[in-house]
Order: sequence, then structure tokens, then C-alpha cells
Amino acid sequence: MRRPRLRPGMSLEGPAQPQSSPVQVTFEVLDFITHLYTGAEVHRDLDVRILLTNMRTKSAFLPPQPTSVQNLAHPPEVVLTDFQTLDGSQYNPVKQQLERYATSCYSCCPRLASVLLYPDYGTGELPMEPMDVPLLSTIRPASPVARSPKQPVRGYQRGAVGGTFDRLHNAHKVLLSVACILAQEQLVVGVADKDLLKSKVLPELLQPYAERVEHLSEFLVDIKPSLTFDIIPLLDPYGPAGSDPSLEFLVVSEETYRGGMAVNRFRLENGLEELALYQIQLLQDLSRKENEEDKVSSSSFRQRMLGKLLRPPHNRPELPPSLYVIGLTGISGSGKSSVAKRLKDLGAFVIDSDQLGHRAYAPGGPAYQPVVEAFGTDVLHKDGIINRKVLGSRVFGNKKQLKILTDIMWPVIAELAREEMDRAVTEGKHVCVIDAAMLLEAGWQNMVHEVWTVVIPETEAVRRIVERDGLSEAAAQSRLQSQMSGQQLVDQSHVVLSTLWEPHITKRQVEKAWALLQERIPKTYQALD
Repeated sequence: MRRPRLRPGMSLEGPAQPQSSPVQVTFEVLDFITHLYTGAEVHRDLDVRILLTNMRTKSAFLPPQPTSVQNLAHPPEVVLTDFQTLDGSQYNPVKQQLERYATSCYSCCPRLASVLLYPDYGTGELPMEPMDVPLLSTIRPASPVARSPKQPVRGYQRGAVGGTFDRLHNAHKVLLSVACILAQEQLVVGVADKDLLKSKVLPELLQPYAERVEHLSEFLVDIKPSLTFDIIPLLDPYGPAGSDPSLEFLVVSEETYRGGMAVNRFRLENGLEELALYQIQLLQDLSRKENEEDKVSSSSFRQRMLGKLLRPPHNRPELPPSLYVIGLTGISGSGKSSVAKRLKDLGAFVIDSDQLGHRAYAPGGPAYQPVVEAFGTDVLHKDGIINRKVLGSRVFGNKKQLKILTDIMWPVIAELAREEMDRAVTEGKHVCVIDAAMLLEAGWQNMVHEVWTVVIPETEAVRRIVERDGLSEAAAQSRLQSQMSGQQLVDQSHVVLSTLWEPHITKRQVEKAWALLQERIPKTYQALD
């Protein structure tokens, strides 16, 4: 990943060592920062960071200037400046000054590249923005009174900002940059956790709290090391903004503005002064796809992870050498069977573990006699067939009895699955899918190269189970509670899919996962048809 760093406020003219100079922050400057991060969306592999060390707000409080080399989290690979040369060229002495300056201020790569941003526009005049394409306004005015772009931005000693901050992206960077510019001494950053994550799209794919905090802290310290950052878990809608009397402002987005208003009402009810609210406008996602949000959003990024490989596959030399095995799992109601059918249509050999269980229970089957011996003849129908409902009632809620049953059934089903794998090889198949709700509980991940999990919100799973099986909501929830959660399954998965949206979107996901699978598996596994 390329890591360009930009630092406003320096003079590159003359032979002397370049010196930084303060930049007065106006609303125009904030708009430029937003404009730059918006442009960075075109190249998302670039980790762009605008360093705010030289930014000065309209405030009596002046933070100390850095006096030593700043160790950035990652050494910059490219340094950019808006210095204008008369002929529009990449003037070598200027570039050398820029490189010297960057090296004196930051721990940089040995071979630092520098770029002058202005192209060859001939006359030495600044390029003009088209009149019909205005710069995005970063902060939406709190009142209808017109605001001058040149108006200085007020500074505060302490303020707050909050969010999920999953897979830190450019919209997050705008929100955080504005908060860092406003704060002169301390910034409290609330990071959503636990109950506040339940309503998120694909919460199973959220980065863990500690990982989100690590990336967030790294970014904040890079862009404004003079600030003190207090990063805390956000466990309720108000967080510290609702109770900390020392806070003076709160930065919110268009989406969370109502939440900011609620925070101020809560403060007033508890005898605290209102916070100055700064509402940041959303960045539009020009590359959005169907069922994704219009704005730049972490939930869209998580949706784009569906079907992709999340961790390296297992090496399974004990499996048939020409067969690549996928273990497909998911909670009850997740739509796992519909995904298995789509994979079968694409050419996979599908092993249904439920069908193998029926075979194992049948009279003369490998599990029939052990089950009768363990649970008695009262679990049999009059015709001698095992009554699975009676057997289920015997083991449900009884961990000891359930373990006796699974100790019998799981090894038997695993052996039948191996026999089916041999049949897949005989039929010339090269990809085999084991469809099993209890794949991980049974330990069958040891007989597959990859685990694929189908996820769905629990509320949707309950609705589907009630509709499909005629159970009560309480019974459906009880069934789900007896299984591993979607999060537990995803934590051990290589690929994640979801049937939350329309069938054609699921179809597209599965086709994407299948195509990526064909690209990565060794050629010896790939189907010839």
C-alpha cells in the first residue's frame, strides 16, 4: 500500500532549510481537506493522511510546536506539495528541498519520492475549478446564515467524536480530521462496541474492537501528535458526550446529527451546557453497487468481503489428491441449503450431512444398533424405525444424553462423508461441498480445505424458522441458542456468504465465490468440464 503524506504550510523557496509556517484554518481549508479525501476514493489502495501539525484555529490556546523528528506509524513513500513553479515543471531544486524537509521532520523511507501537485498549466496561474462543480462543503451550517469560505474556524480545548470506525476509510478521516482541528488540547473518541454493534450490517465481519482502536489511534497520532487522545468503548448512545462537563464540542455526521441533538437534550436535563455541534456531510460512494449504501460506508466494504477468501486454506494431504473439499455451514434458517444448491448447479459435488444422518439411523445402518442400545427400544416406531422426534426430546436440554448421541453419530456421518468423497472422485468431480449445520461442533473442519459460512441476522433466522417449521418464536430462539453463533462460525471461516438480500444478489455472491475458488485452487483440483 502506497502511503502519501501531505503537510500544509511550508516555504520551499531559497537555499535555506525549508521551514514550516502556521496555516490559518478557515472553512475553505476544511472543504479542501474533504475534497482531497474524496479524491482519494478513486485509489483506495492509497492510505492518504493529511498531517495537521501546522493548522491553527481561531483560538487563544496555542499547542506547542513539534521540536523533534516525528515517527509516523508507517514511513511515508511519497510526499506531495502544492508549491507552484512558474513553468509548471517538477523543478528539481524544489523537490530536493521538499525531500530534505520531509526527512528532517519525519522518519522516512531511504528513497523518498516527492511530487509537485500543479501540472504544466503554462501561464503560472492556478488551475480553476469548473464553475458547475463546487467543492464539497464539509460542515453543514447550523443556521441559514451564509458563511464565508474565508471565515476562520474556532478552536476549543476539549471535544468529542464517536463512531464504529470499522476498516478506517476516507469518510472516517474527514470526520476525525475536523475533530482534531477543532480540539487544541484533548479529543475524546468513542468507539462503538457490544450492543451498539447489533444493528450493523454483517456485524460478524466487523473488525474486533481492539483492532479498530489500534488503527484509529495510529491515524490520530500521525495527523496531530500534539493532542491527547482518550479512546474509549461506546456502550450507549450518549457516551461521555452526555456526561462530561469539560467537553465543549461534538463532531457528528449527517446520519448522527439527531443523535447529537439528543446528547444536548440529555446534557440540559442533567444541568450541563450544550455542546457546539459540527455536522459533517457524507462522502458519496461513486463505486457503489446494488444493495450498497450511497455514502462511503464500512457496511458496503463488509458486503464486498462476501465471497472472498479471508484466511489461507488448510493443507489436507490425507484427503483424495484430486478433490478440493469445502465445508458449508451456518445457523438454522441461514439459507445454507439454497447456497449448496447453487454450488451444485455450478459443478460441485454436494454431500448433505442430514441425508447421511438418515442413512445412519435406518435399520441396518451403522448407527442404528448403537443408538438403540444407548437409548432403548422406546425410541423406536412400531415398525422398528428410530423415531427421531422421540429421540430428540430425550437429548434436548440434556448435555450428557446429547453427548452420548453425538459421540455415536458424528464419527459415523464423517465416515459416510469420506465414502461420498470417493464417489465424487469416481464421478470425475474436483470440488466437493459438505453441507453440515454442525460442521464445526463435530470437528469436521479437519476434513475440509475451507470452511464457508452463510450468515443472517438472528431476527431474520427466527422469522424464517417460524415460517418454515411452524415453531413458535421462543422455540426458534431456543434452537438457535443450542447452536454456535454466526460470529463463532465466522471466526473459523475462510469464506462468508449471506442470503439477507434478494435471491439474485445471493446468486451473484455464490458465483463470485466460485470464480475466486477456481482461481486459487491448484490446477489438479479444477474441473475440466
